[in-house]
Amino acid sequence: PMGSERTEMRKRQMSTTQETSGTAQAQLSTANRGSNACCFCWCCCCSCSCLTVRNQDEERARRASHELQAEGVPNCEESPAPTLEEVNAWAQSFDKLMLTPAGRNAFREFLRTEFSEENMLFWMACEELKQESNKSVIEEKARLIYEDYISILSPKEVSLDSRVREVINRNMLEPSQHTFDDAQLQIYTLMHRDSYPRFMNSAIYKDLLQSLSEKPMEA
Repeated sequence: PMGSERTEMRKRQMSTTQETSGTAQAQLSTANRGSNACCFCWCCCCSCSCLTVRNQDEERARRASHELQAEGVPNCEESPAPTLEEVNAWAQSFDKLMLTPAGRNAFREFLRTEFSEENMLFWMACEELKQESNKSVIEEKARLIYEDYISILSPKEVSLDSRVREVINRNMLEPSQHTFDDAQLQIYTLMHRDSYPRFMNSAIYKDLLQSLSEKPMEA
């Protein structure tokens, strides 16, 4: 009888232990599913979530920075409306396009759609620098150009090779009107070879050409 009672007691203890263990495992499994629906472990899920949030924050910061930079830049140069002859001349050469404010405005509008407007802004800033004669003004403008378009920390950094960057860094020791000449030429060539052909086939150019071609018919 005593052995029988002991056996029954052990069975009840084992049953109670199994139920407690099963309940704890179920609770742990439920908690894991509730807090971590996307991964197998909490640390993995946290990493995924943090990475997503960080990428979203960086993207918002980049857009905000680009918008702030754009706010301080005039949308276009002052110029009379282009004539049909001028617009036709733009197709003859990139030089003719860049010689007129109206041509630069139209091309700049196109560059904005390709998120490469900084190339035109840099080229224009270099042109302005060349017109300066006051040493202190030249140094200040050169510093601003460097910070806005050469620095790797700038959202408007232009694409330059290492040789040109070395030249700029040497020139910045004693800035002049020609500090960025090599860089300006490289960006001019880049726009000519890369962006100009696409501009000539763009809706911006074709619509402008068509609107000017139809004016005499309307009159």
